[in-house]
Amino acid sequence: MPASVRHNSAVAIATLAVAALAQPTGQLTAQSEGAPAAQTADSGRVMIDGVNYYYEIHGAGQPLLLLHGGLGSGDMFDPVLGLLTKSRQVILVDIQGHGRTPLGNRPFSLEAMGNDMAVLMTKLGHDTLDVMGYSMGGGVAFQFAAQHPARVRKLVLVSAGYTDKAFYPEMKAQQAQVGAAMAEMMKDTPMYKSYAAVAPDVSEFPRLLQTVGDFMQRPYDFSPQIPDLTMPVMLIFGDSDMYQLEHVVDFYHRLGGGLRDAGWMGEHMSTNRLAILPGLTHYNIFMSPTLYETALTFFAGKDGAQSWASQVP
Repeated sequence: MPASVRHNSAVAIATLAVAALAQPTGQLTAQSEGAPAAQTADSGRVMIDGVNYYYEIHGAGQPLLLLHGGLGSGDMFDPVLGLLTKSRQVILVDIQGHGRTPLGNRPFSLEAMGNDMAVLMTKLGHDTLDVMGYSMGGGVAFQFAAQHPARVRKLVLVSAGYTDKAFYPEMKAQQAQVGAAMAEMMKDTPMYKSYAAVAPDVSEFPRLLQTVGDFMQRPYDFSPQIPDLTMPVMLIFGDSDMYQLEHVVDFYHRLGGGLRDAGWMGEHMSTNRLAILPGLTHYNIFMSPTLYETALTFFAGKDGAQSWASQVP
């Protein structure tokens, strides 16, 4: 296969998450500069509707469910986990077919996995909690929150759109290349190496690629569910993300944000938020400390800004 085709295929695989993973899996420690090491995790498994989910719990404090991107696992947050566990209990779940959670035979859908998260959180003793999802994990988080709004205190969606029409056109062509036939050429990529390090059955990797490829070929539009997101929501994208900026703004408008000036005292401000972080792409935003600082500020209900009036005697 020509090098250019191999490159495009790798980019297509990365469409839903981890093309730029640089850290090995299995090391549950924070590696960001200045971030303390994460605590050793409690872990376990819960069988839900035929899917044997693997989860880990790190740290202590208000609970936060953190969901990874496609072809990744909870391990992809290793470099930044310590930034979160300084103040939060972080629950990592390997979604269906990813990491330590087997693919099984149940149809693969965001809607089903969103429902699964509600069941899993109940089994872990959480009636409500904060939820943050990246890329495909953002889609699962969206469905969890839309289907069970009373269970989610606040929601952060990172590099996750509500419709497949939001991608840049060239991304759709690259997504069409994803399938089992790519498995052999993927063996030198961080996606395969991360999977092989922890998966219960490494021979399932081609089937996972085909499942993800088939999933990406299905059109979707979750706009009818956006009104169901009744909790405060923050959208976070990179300024060089795979989503068209028109879609990012449209998503925020549909949440009631950015429709008018907020007013001198913020009296017209939406409860929802939008952050477009500079210098970040879809493939590295999940490892940016700025992402987590932004999300934690939102979860805490603080903006850190003082009014002009407070500065004048």
